[in-house]
Amino acid sequence: MAFSKEELSRYSRHFVLPEIGVKGQKKLLSASVLVIGAGALGSASLMYLAAAGVGRIGIADFDRVELSNLQRQIIHNTESVGEYKTESAKRTLGAINPGAEVIMVNKRLDADNIIPVIADYDFILDCTDRFSTKFLINDACVIAKKPYSHAGVIKFGGQSLTYVPGGGPCLRCILGVPPKDEGLTCSAAGVLGAATGLMGCVQASEAIKYITGAGELLTGKIFSFDLLTLKFKVYEGFSPSDECRACRAKDGAFLKENRSEYEDDCEG
Repeated sequence: MAFSKEELSRYSRHFVLPEIGVKGQKKLLSASVLVIGAGALGSASLMYLAAAGVGRIGIADFDRVELSNLQRQIIHNTESVGEYKTESAKRTLGAINPGAEVIMVNKRLDADNIIPVIADYDFILDCTDRFSTKFLINDACVIAKKPYSHAGVIKFGGQSLTYVPGGGPCLRCILGVPPKDEGLTCSAAGVLGAATGLMGCVQASEAIKYITGAGELLTGKIFSFDLLTLKFKVYEGFSPSDECRACRAKDGAFLKENRSEYEDDCEG
């Protein structure tokens, strides 16, 4: 793969990073990432993935832009209100990097359709805002053997982990079953927009590191922060659980058998 004159300029700051360089940039241009949720977490994730030169970016969301979204969902703007988030996000990414192929998945993901959707991507980002959806994504990625980044933000803080098949525990290994969402959503508890941006950047960096092989991933670890106190911590030592039902599942039938756990899906 030969870089065009424009690409040589656009990605020049990556070329001088020993951990990425020419080889890593070629990997990014050939890679595909699916971002599920074009809301708060998805805003920063999507924009930095496009800017980094990820060749094919999928955006999965079924919601429309609302005025209340704009406090944190910076991929959209006032003129986007009422528009599908996938369409608004695609337009923004096109302005950032016209060379990126952007695919809109403008539908609700569920136990019946999620595995075919994630099948075409190298890495998945869970940028949703409900535990029911997060467990759907987790279980599908475990079954399909897809690496993915989980993250959640509420109020001034959040947490994130990365799952890689054979490389650490999944979300279900750690939590077992989805916690109740009551009071844990942004609409109920509130959220600082900048906190979602920080976490979205973490998720984008996890995807970039996975693709290029740079650095260490958050596998077997949980990254946590609180911007109100400026405390950041990485908790280590998490291992796969022998009792994890998702890790023991053999195919997508597991999703359909447990669809009651995935209700009230909502991209945030």
